[in-house]
Amino acid sequence: MSEGPERMARRLGVLGKYGYAWLTLTFFLVSLALHWYFGWEAFLDESREHGQPPEMSSYLMEMSRDTFENWQSEFLQLLWQVVGLAYFLYLGSPSSKENDDRLEAKIDELLKLQAGEEQGQKLIDRLDDEYLRDHGHAPRFDHGN
Repeated sequence: MSEGPERMARRLGVLGKYGYAWLTLTFFLVSLALHWYFGWEAFLDESREHGQPPEMSSYLMEMSRDTFENWQSEFLQLLWQVVGLAYFLYLGSPSSKENDDRLEAKIDELLKLQAGEEQGQKLIDRLDDEYLRDHGHAPRFDHGN
């Protein structure tokens, strides 16, 4: 009998729980190491072409500059787009919750119509409490009501 993903993650501990992060970190470190290795090979070829001995300080300066340029233009930009967007959606900014709030307000009104004002409000309050609506990650967005 096969294990479910949650049970497998518990058995693996931190490795399983943060598997995606570990895999991403591994890809990052391998690509960084390969970038510096191939940069060293290119630096050696260039030094040979000019008939000069390779200097480690020149290589480190050049590779640091190239790495930072790549980091700044690619990784940092992507990191901001993905992590920043996920963070603000997680926080529940008004722009990310606008449609959800509208839909929820409509459902709240339907519950009040169907169950009556008092019973409907009790049901809404119970659901809000159960799903951490008021004291969870995002406060209820008031549309001027």
